[in-house]
Amino acid sequence: MKLYQIDSFTDTLFSGNPAAVCLHHEPFPDELMQKIAMENNLSETAFVLLGKGEMAIRWFTPTAEVELCGHATLAAAHALFAHEKVQEKELLFSSRSGQLKVAYENDLLTLNFPRDTVYKIEFDDRLDCFDIKPKEAWRGTDEYILVYEDENQVKNAVCDFKKAAQIDLSGFIITAASKREGVDFVSRYFTPKHGIDEDPVTGSAHTLLVPYWQGITGKTEFIAHQISKRGGKLYCRAWGDRIKIGGNAVTFFAGEILI
Repeated sequence: MKLYQIDSFTDTLFSGNPAAVCLHHEPFPDELMQKIAMENNLSETAFVLLGKGEMAIRWFTPTAEVELCGHATLAAAHALFAHEKVQEKELLFSSRSGQLKVAYENDLLTLNFPRDTVYKIEFDDRLDCFDIKPKEAWRGTDEYILVYEDENQVKNAVCDFKKAAQIDLSGFIITAASKREGVDFVSRYFTPKHGIDEDPVTGSAHTLLVPYWQGITGKTEFIAHQISKRGGKLYCRAWGDRIKIGGNAVTFFAGEILI
């Protein structure tokens, strides 16, 4: 089976978020996909069931299957366009989160994902998983958003991974507006519940972040930085009930696994 490892949301190797992409022609048992993801030991492995037209995509962390993953979908599209020489202008994937689209727009691979709904909640002890207290707490379908006063607080915040793994949702997004030129907001993402203490760059988190920052600023287009150690840049746009998330991708290796 073909296997690619690709750094997403970057144009430089060893930055962005690495994802494995497995391309297969026949369905695999869930147990086998989980074992392959555990062996790859990256934040996500994408499994793409190849076919004409719409292809099926699923994503696994080393410990669990997830409902939606942006960077691994971007990686899968890069593998198909750059290495498999797919000729379609737009890729269609069926997933547990509905139909997903990826196309080139302005020289960027652009994800077309469903928009999440976010709403403000009370901050309480259950959400107190960081050494710096946020100014606000919000939530979407499966993540909490903690909003901070400034970018340095987001950069320096330390997560209590053990406590964060006990929450009822998948993880935490922490965010703040940026004063840097050409950057609208920054974020970090934590999901120790699924075996990932901090995810380097999280495309799906921006299906919550864009609606939040759109509500605050009234803007529909954003340049976002995820300020993990590896870091990544995302070009985001609110598009009706969808969110468009653009970025680059770079191949680290291409090979085969023997099952």
